[in-house]
Amino acid sequence: MPVQRTLCGYPIRLQTPPRRFQLLLALVLFVIVTLGLFGTPSSADIPSYEDVVDHVKNPHLPSIPDLPSVPNPFGPSAHKPPTQPNSTSSSSYRAIEWFSDFKWRSPFSSSTTLDENRAVLPPLIERPPIYTYYDAPSKQDKAVSEAENRLILTWRRAWWAQGFRPQVLSSAEAMEHPQYDLVQRLKLDKKSEVEIMRWLAWGHMGSGVLANWLAVPMAEHDNAMLSFLRRNRFPQLSYIDALKNAVLYGEGAAVNHAIQKFVDNPLFKNTTANKDEILKLGKQNGGIMINMIPKGDIKEDKKANGIAYYSTDIIGTEYKSVSEKLANSTTKVEGLDLLANLINSHLHLTFQESFPEGIAIVKPVPEHTTALMYEAIDIARNLTQCPTTPLPKSCPPNRLKCKFCDPAKLSKLELLASYKNSTSLYTVGTVPHPYTLTSLHYTKDTLDQEFLRRETQRNLWLFGESKELLGDGVSELERIVHFKETVVTPESASRSLWLTAERVSHDDLDYVFGFSLPQAASKTGEAEVKSGLTLFPRPGMPEPIKDVAEPEEKWIKNEEERLKKAREAIKSKDARMKSIVDMVEKWNLADTEAWKFSRAWSARRRVERKKWEEDEQKFAGSERKSGVKPGGGGLRWTDRI
Repeated sequence: MPVQRTLCGYPIRLQTPPRRFQLLLALVLFVIVTLGLFGTPSSADIPSYEDVVDHVKNPHLPSIPDLPSVPNPFGPSAHKPPTQPNSTSSSSYRAIEWFSDFKWRSPFSSSTTLDENRAVLPPLIERPPIYTYYDAPSKQDKAVSEAENRLILTWRRAWWAQGFRPQVLSSAEAMEHPQYDLVQRLKLDKKSEVEIMRWLAWGHMGSGVLANWLAVPMAEHDNAMLSFLRRNRFPQLSYIDALKNAVLYGEGAAVNHAIQKFVDNPLFKNTTANKDEILKLGKQNGGIMINMIPKGDIKEDKKANGIAYYSTDIIGTEYKSVSEKLANSTTKVEGLDLLANLINSHLHLTFQESFPEGIAIVKPVPEHTTALMYEAIDIARNLTQCPTTPLPKSCPPNRLKCKFCDPAKLSKLELLASYKNSTSLYTVGTVPHPYTLTSLHYTKDTLDQEFLRRETQRNLWLFGESKELLGDGVSELERIVHFKETVVTPESASRSLWLTAERVSHDDLDYVFGFSLPQAASKTGEAEVKSGLTLFPRPGMPEPIKDVAEPEEKWIKNEEERLKKAREAIKSKDARMKSIVDMVEKWNLADTEAWKFSRAWSARRRVERKKWEEDEQKFAGSERKSGVKPGGGGLRWTDRI
């Protein structure tokens, strides 16, 4: 007999509802689940009638938004494209993603990556290794070791900025060489032993350049000597006569062959009888290794105007006040710090001399974008300021007749409405997100589809940036390719810096330029000396662009507030705000690509440097060993977006 179920004493009749109610219930459940998983469709995602008409009339316009796609849970699965190692970086906006490929000149990265958020960058250029040898005495004072590490850090930054991968070697590498035990039995004097130990360490590492940590690159990026070393192809083991034994280069096999010839030298068959002769060879120009191996096994190069060697002789002759500090044990730390500051000032001075036309700040949309240029102008003013130095009227060893920096005749600092392609002009550019630029230029705190479609000009920034160089009749596709080449090709990258406007700070400029920018300035309007260093006044602000009125202070305050809101908007997690930002990006596809590309380029450069610093942090000259705050040696800027 069937069981009768009841509720509160009343019988319950379980009866299947009619089929029409079953279908209605299933439809309602499907709609609720779909909205819960994917959200409501936005009007910004649906092209308007006018958008479709414009696109039909002019197919070259950037594509109109696609209709929202309907999810198909029963469709075939698709693999995500493989992600390259070290191809992402965190950001307060959204993760910065890039893909290294030879197709980077494609106008739009999404055509290669099939991902709107990932930029295509050129394959990373392999940095040739450059080695130096440093082995501090075990009983050396800690303060002296830290000061020497700061000096080596100066060396590392300078070579990194020139495209090399600096590595500091020590006796640990030398001990790994097969000839180490035999060399220890030769009973060499201390100076000669250090010289052969650096060769052993170099031989253990293989091919590359071996440089003294007081030999730094002191020339423009395309200097013939530096370009040759960057190629990392050395037909013969060589040294530079003018630099004594401070710079050597060769293949690993040639280095180890030279070491073998050295230990096989007949003079070592009776070191006691030949002690004086060995000692004499060790004191000659080039050191014991160069003078004891057959002349045919090592080549002598004469010219090296791209490298400055701060040898003991040069310091004693040209920089006497620093030499006196170094010679006194009680002031040695101060002397080492003064020498580091001196080398840094010479690197900065060389940079200024490399660009006789001065520094240009590109401001393609000059109206209502004064606040947008603060960081770029700040960097440019630091570049044109006379470097902080212990010896204001001194020159680097490779150019003892240089032009001193005169605070009354500083490098030209100017605002340009368009990029100027000149080898003697350094350019600092600010690339804004399209939302940021649209909000500032049109003085709008909020944006909507109607205003964007009817009132704004597409890709305003890119058109202004390239107008002088490419003219008016060039498509956005050609302009974006030209911009990408300007940012990343070695010829242009060495004379320009492109940063996104949403980065309020930057932590890697020391490694971009190869020297620390001035952190302090004289407040008296004239040079003043503090702690043995001469400080110079800050350069003034650049003149406004011709025919562009300078806004009043109250309007600049409005710009600052609007810029702050724009930066918050593009970082917002709110669904409505994200849809507006996405709408602006799709309306300005070329400007968005420029922003995305320069952002990814800067992020990859930062990731590469941090990975190198992480690999080298245990060795001499690292930021940690030098007692320097990671991220650029205490600069005012720290990158966060």
